[in-house]
Amino acid sequence: FIAAPATIRVSPARGTAEQVERKTARAGETRIQRCKMAQILLALAVLYLPFASFVSAFVPAMQQWNPGIPESSLIPMASAAEEGDGNGTGTDSTQQHPSEVMAAGPKADSSSTTTRRRRSSASSLGRRRPAKSTSAAGRRRTPAPAPGQYAVATKRAPHQFDHTKDKARPFVDGKTEIADQKCNEDAPVFPLPEGAAPGQNGDVISHEHIQSISLDELFPRLSFSDIFASSTDFRAALRAAMREDIFDTTPAYAKMSEKARKMLLLPDSSLQGSWKCKDGRWESKGSADLETDIHRMKKLTQVLSKYLGDGAPTGDDFCDTIGLLCGSNPSTHWIDIVGVQDRRIPHSWHQDTGRSPNSDTKTVLLGFPPEDDHDSVGVFSHCVKLERERIALDDHPMSEPIVYPNMEIDEKYIIRPNFRKGRELICYRDVDVLHSSPDVAWRASVMRFM
Repeated sequence: FIAAPATIRVSPARGTAEQVERKTARAGETRIQRCKMAQILLALAVLYLPFASFVSAFVPAMQQWNPGIPESSLIPMASAAEEGDGNGTGTDSTQQHPSEVMAAGPKADSSSTTTRRRRSSASSLGRRRPAKSTSAAGRRRTPAPAPGQYAVATKRAPHQFDHTKDKARPFVDGKTEIADQKCNEDAPVFPLPEGAAPGQNGDVISHEHIQSISLDELFPRLSFSDIFASSTDFRAALRAAMREDIFDTTPAYAKMSEKARKMLLLPDSSLQGSWKCKDGRWESKGSADLETDIHRMKKLTQVLSKYLGDGAPTGDDFCDTIGLLCGSNPSTHWIDIVGVQDRRIPHSWHQDTGRSPNSDTKTVLLGFPPEDDHDSVGVFSHCVKLERERIALDDHPMSEPIVYPNMEIDEKYIIRPNFRKGRELICYRDVDVLHSSPDVAWRASVMRFM
């Protein structure tokens, strides 16, 4: 920083003694200024060295001691990882450490995470990082998790901190669960609380609340009950043909695509329509033969003939015969109900209509058990017998059920109708009972005729 002495060359021909003196004075002043600047810079350097040493020792100590930050926050997302991911999958039975659970997520690359942290620490001493853009163009695409692994959610809804899906409604083995359940056919009548739901009381019920019926009673000399109870193939073929025939002749489904048709006819989905064949409001499509157009349930007729042989009813006769059990003024509504499988659910007590026109209109259930020679509960709806008829108000819509919300009923009042050979159907008046889906269903389906 110290400048070398200036050498001034003056040509005797071009300058006088006075000019030489002025130039010499200016050169001396410049040299003095440079010396002062060098001294100032040297003093600053001497002061900076101990300050830098103090900072290098003080900052790490401050990073290690911070009473305002809880120790648990040093492992972000640990609690969320233990709770499970956003899909309710939870941790597996090996009870992984939170750090191992985090490794299942899309940000599990430890090397890249460490690098990002180091860069953040170094840059925080110098300058503040600009906020990340929230636009789609500024985001980095998160890599997909490896096969068999699930991403750990970074944000969770409030209820997800309480439990995961499998804990809220855990999977159960239906067959095992129903093994300890009793039919309880002789249950006492339930004292319905006042104001439990809109409606009015009718007469005291003196007849049987729930009746069981056999397929052999409806179609004698065919061993219908025996074949139905012992052949999974027959039950599956009968159910599939019946669903297909009703779908293909219901006007509401006529304009649906073939893809939609296949989805609605999957065996694990529910389907509804009308059971009435003779004089019913159904339409046959794709046939110009008037002889065959008078029969609705063509595929069902073929299945019954194949398994029951000569004398088997036609598909139309099968549906209409069961439908006659609904009484003198039925709605003709039919639905094939699958319901919730492999889960325990709370009862939801209700009436479908709260009416029984002409006092003889009933609901009929045809059960489809999950296995051959089934003799247990879990197929039919559960019921509670009422002491008096419970009738809907006059202005209550026919198409809406009467729901009894949050009503807990003691087990001693709950009837779980048994399915076995010779008891393939049950029927009841909707004003005589409250009913609900089974708390544990163990069935292929149940068909309801109204």
